Amino acid sequence: MEFLRGDSRAMETSVKRSDWQTLPMPEEHGTFTLERQFSRREREILRRGHIPQEMEDKWFWYMEGDKLYAHRSWTGYCIFIIEIGKGNQHKVTVNRNKEQSGSAGDEADRVALNKLLDWWCQPEYDYYGEWLSETVDNLKAQGVIPEEENEE
Repeated sequence: MEFLRGDSRAMETSVKRSDWQTLPMPEEHGTFTLERQFSRREREILRRGHIPQEMEDKWFWYMEGDKLYAHRSWTGYCIFIIEIGKGNQHKVTVNRNKEQSGSAGDEADRVALNKLLDWWCQPEYDYYGEWLSETVDNLKAQGVIPEEENEE
């Protein structure tokens, strides 16, 4: 497999499970339905997968058939498996193991996954921007940074 530095999307072939050390989805998991439309282009981008290039690049993902597997890059923990459907309904299996995942429930996972997919479906994945966005969201959730007030 040949890489162009810093962009796994420039690979000649799709990423495979064996391209990274991964662990399977644990027995402690849940499921929910994700409603989201994927364009043909977005499906192609996801199908290519992603191999982390830097420490801040926290995700490794690949597809097998119609399932997108998303693992944390440092630990190899499987966090999401998304069964990409034909329409806009997709079955998501999410890691609920408290030692592997910081899951806060279906709705929080749905929001987090949609944000990740927004980043991952871009023609050039900006892992550093995604990392910064996730860090700010975590700081807001901890009350370190105040939430913006909606002005009417």
